[in-house]
Amino acid sequence: MSVKRLLNTETVLPLDTTIQLDGAPVLAATGELLVERINHALPDRKLAQVCYHHSMGPIETCDTCMVEVNGRMVRACATPVTPGMEVATRSPRADAAQRDAFDRILKNHDLYCTVCDNSNHNCTVHNTAMNLDVKHQERPFTPKPYPQDHSNPFYRYDPSQCILCGRCVEACQNVQVNETLTINWESEHPRVLWDGGTQIAGSSCVSCGHCVTVCPCNALMEKSMLGRAGYLTALPRPVLNGMIAAVKAVEPATGFPPIMAISNGEAAVRDLRNKRTKTVCTYCGVGCSFDVWTQGRHILKIEPADGPANGISTCVKGKFSWDFVNSKERIRHPMIRDEKTNEFRKTTWKEALDLIEQRFKQIKQNHGPDAFAFIASSKCTNEESYLMQKLARQVIGTNNIDNCSRYCQTPATMGLNRTVGYGGDSGSIADIEQAELVIIVGSNTCESHPVLATRIKRSQKHRGQKVIVADLRRHEMAERADLFLHPQPSTDPIWLNAVANYILQQGWHKQEFIDRWVDNFDAQRESLAQYTLEFAEERTGISRDTLIQVANWIAQSKTVCILWAMGVTQHCGGSDTSTAISNLLLLTGNYMRPATGAYPLRGHNNVQGASDFGSIPNVYSGYQKVADEKVRAKFEAAWQCTLPVQDGLDNHEMIRAIHEGTLKCLYLKGEDTITSDANANDVAVALKQVDFLIVQDISLSETAKFAHVVLPASPSLEKEGTFTNTERRIQRLYRAMKPLGFSKPDWEIIQLIANRMGGKWKYKHPSEVMDEVAALTPLFAGVSYERLEGYKSLQWPVARDGTDSPYLFKDGFPFPDGKARFHPVNWVEPSEEQRNGEFTLHLNNGRLLEHFEQGAMTYQSEGIRALTPTNFVEVSPELAAEHGLSDGTMVELRSPYGKAKVPVVVTSRVQGRELYMPLNSIDQPVNRLTGPHVDRATHTPAYKEIAVSLTKLGEQGPNPLPPGNFRHGHRTPQPGVEVERKWARLDYTLPGSGLVQIKTTT
Repeated sequence: MSVKRLLNTETVLPLDTTIQLDGAPVLAATGELLVERINHALPDRKLAQVCYHHSMGPIETCDTCMVEVNGRMVRACATPVTPGMEVATRSPRADAAQRDAFDRILKNHDLYCTVCDNSNHNCTVHNTAMNLDVKHQERPFTPKPYPQDHSNPFYRYDPSQCILCGRCVEACQNVQVNETLTINWESEHPRVLWDGGTQIAGSSCVSCGHCVTVCPCNALMEKSMLGRAGYLTALPRPVLNGMIAAVKAVEPATGFPPIMAISNGEAAVRDLRNKRTKTVCTYCGVGCSFDVWTQGRHILKIEPADGPANGISTCVKGKFSWDFVNSKERIRHPMIRDEKTNEFRKTTWKEALDLIEQRFKQIKQNHGPDAFAFIASSKCTNEESYLMQKLARQVIGTNNIDNCSRYCQTPATMGLNRTVGYGGDSGSIADIEQAELVIIVGSNTCESHPVLATRIKRSQKHRGQKVIVADLRRHEMAERADLFLHPQPSTDPIWLNAVANYILQQGWHKQEFIDRWVDNFDAQRESLAQYTLEFAEERTGISRDTLIQVANWIAQSKTVCILWAMGVTQHCGGSDTSTAISNLLLLTGNYMRPATGAYPLRGHNNVQGASDFGSIPNVYSGYQKVADEKVRAKFEAAWQCTLPVQDGLDNHEMIRAIHEGTLKCLYLKGEDTITSDANANDVAVALKQVDFLIVQDISLSETAKFAHVVLPASPSLEKEGTFTNTERRIQRLYRAMKPLGFSKPDWEIIQLIANRMGGKWKYKHPSEVMDEVAALTPLFAGVSYERLEGYKSLQWPVARDGTDSPYLFKDGFPFPDGKARFHPVNWVEPSEEQRNGEFTLHLNNGRLLEHFEQGAMTYQSEGIRALTPTNFVEVSPELAAEHGLSDGTMVELRSPYGKAKVPVVVTSRVQGRELYMPLNSIDQPVNRLTGPHVDRATHTPAYKEIAVSLTKLGEQGPNPLPPGNFRHGHRTPQPGVEVERKWARLDYTLPGSGLVQIKTTT
């Protein structure tokens, strides 16, 4: 099996040789692909290449890149450079072979560019026809006997336009690694297949959009483009067909050039109304960036290409789920709750701000600044997070500021702060991709961080990377794992410490690394002694032999990365488990080198940045402690104020303070607390009780329904700023469209409120906010909008000269002595009620690939609603048999804190008496069932420690996963496009033998 190139690391080879290229000497690198050297050396005279894509490497199906090397015809895409080779790209033989190959493509593709939605200067087939200056095609277009497939909600496939280049197959098999697409090369009429069949719906296709992105023509197209991109493309199909027929009738006499000239002119005019804007995805923490194509407020498509985190990759949400931007549910006016009717009424910004100013001043005068609390948003920008905490601290005078990392990632940050000093990923996605061994604990990576998961799947498939997964549920990454561990709930720290103890006993630890770089080794060795293999087997259910195998793999691997997420952090011991992970990495020397380290996978697009920029009760931007007098003095001088000294309240403590009557005003930005915090019923009581509640959001969330004032904010496509992804990568986003109605970007709203309270802020653009942050924050000293222009990015820490840090701890750890610290932890029983008596089942929970959290944004997409219209609970076959359940049976789940009514999905993804409930519901949220238990160090709710009962309600509905959902599909893995099967066809000959001369002017 061929070794595939890395997707997040550009291979840079030294220019160590010279080749002759069309008679001229050219510096080249031994081993690089010849097509890449030709592209670099001859940018104005590009070699034809239809199937080749730089991100994917050789596919070898189109043959248009045929060149002559040392007198022999070869494909440039698959030929490595060797010293002294002589290459001819325009010799008569090469020229004829390229044209013959392209003529075969035109036999499969009806060239009607002027009325094609894909003719936007980026269609590879169109551009190749121009590049080769094709006058006529010798082989007539032959339509395939298949209808178009519109069964997927987001894209359609037109077999008759498909040129069988295999790009889509390569992207599906080896970039996304969903392994859905193949080509039936042995058929009389080959075409692309989904799970070996001819319909997309019901296959394993996850609608990631990779295939559509790399398609070199209009065979695969976004439905949002159809009839919209061009000036003539919205005409009725019979009219279009007539126009195409007329063009084809003229072509034999005029040739292609006049037709292409018209097409190019029409495409140029399209550029005047089809805007392309670089943005960063607003969903998970991977940080995909791409161009969004808009026509007014209509989103034509998402086009990834150059994102440092994702390249050509997207997931279903980032590629297709942007309907929330134009949703009917968007808040377009400020709203105030009428005291008499208790209903909302639309109002002006002036009236809303007047009321906020009046109530703020009144509350501050009567109760003091600590009667206020502020919650920033992980969906908003870094600059908006910074201004939110500045409003709290400088203008109001309180440290009561937090963000939603409290619900998910703060324990991971705590574990890393304890041990290595920085609460962020040790390296980049590129490091994870290159590691010999990846261990994933409590993360459904394929669904929660899908683009990052593709890098692991590709390295496992093609680079020999080993993968260990520890989880309660057999999700996709668990199915693909080389070793899958199913521990008992809440016992991850036991098996992690037992593995560490065994490694220590065998002498496999890295003593030299520890002596040089880690303190507190003796205490760690003593604390590990209790974690014997026998104890671990008894408490976790993982066999002794399996634990030894894990230890062996770790010890034998030169580089190890450990990834974890909410399956670790949302426990009462979440901080301790995160600490155990970091301790294990320190013990084995898996820090301070590329392709090693700790990777807490951040859940929201900017949950990392919300904390980085100071929306935490005990730190300013860059994790500078509010208790540090020197730090505080620096901010006081810059902000010209006196700042509060004591740490503020976190999210959990804010709700308690409302109940206690000490917190009078709560200002929420972009957070739906009642569907996010634990024990929703208790939170609802608090929200009803608080004296003054402001909610700032893009739609009327469940929390907003309790508000006294609702302020209409703008989503990412309507503003500028920066996000920071899970790998500490800061990236710019640009405004693609104006704010809807009377909504405003969050940073503008915060400034309006600050100035009503005497703030005297004068920011005209978010770049000015970033400049202030850089001046006050050593971690971001070299960050500027100029250094982040376009697709450029920076990973913190960023030195003043702009040097960033793709991996941390290169020269030591951020402690006074430069050393990391072992932090011994003791396992404590989970807080979950004993599973006996009434509550005998364990309820696990988490995300779905196609929905984000409760679905406030994704449910605005008709296509995603069609895929997964409701939430459900996964039940094991054995538990289903015990209770008489089948797909669609309604059940009631009850805990000591609430109940939820959901339909059942029976699946072997869960085992025994363990259940799994996705988060995608506002009506029946899982947090109605969660209790008051929290992580002991950070107050993160223990969402994963829920004991419930299950009662069959007798109502039988349809399967909550409709027939078109990808979970019903059956993948068809292949090494790739399997081009050898094409070459074996009787009708295939290598271009250059039996040539067809295509008439050209050259």
